[in-house]
Amino acid sequence: MGVDPGSIRTGFGLINVISNRYIHIDNGIVAPPKDMVFKDRVAFIFKGICEVIEEHKPDYVAIEDIFMSKNAQSALKLGHVRGAIMSAAVINGVPIFEYTPTRVKQSVSGSGRAQKHQVQEMVKILLNLKEVPQEDAADALAVALTHAFSV
Repeated sequence: MGVDPGSIRTGFGLINVISNRYIHIDNGIVAPPKDMVFKDRVAFIFKGICEVIEEHKPDYVAIEDIFMSKNAQSALKLGHVRGAIMSAAVINGVPIFEYTPTRVKQSVSGSGRAQKHQVQEMVKILLNLKEVPQEDAADALAVALTHAFSV
């Protein structure tokens, strides 16, 4: 399971690896209501990720690491969301792996500077999907693929 943390939309993506084949299982987003206060958004994301973990029982959770933002407040909020996601994995007994955004982009597209749409297209190709996944879900699937390529 890959997770792309965000306080507005947290993407998740699940894949299965059989030999050298990467098979899409599920993807989506956990999106708290826009008018929800931040602390409740974090709890909403925690519960949503717990539900996905309980439903699919992944072998691991791979999460995108924090990128250095110019906005310290945004980085702090992202840290809270990542903590909620990590807590969801830990209480469900699932090991956690972390990957930088540059490594994720490099793994799926060949370039650490790939644009969002390039990552989406490569995820579609690598997982043989009929359509391009939603941006946050595609990023989460890219994180899952990065871990699969790394083991």
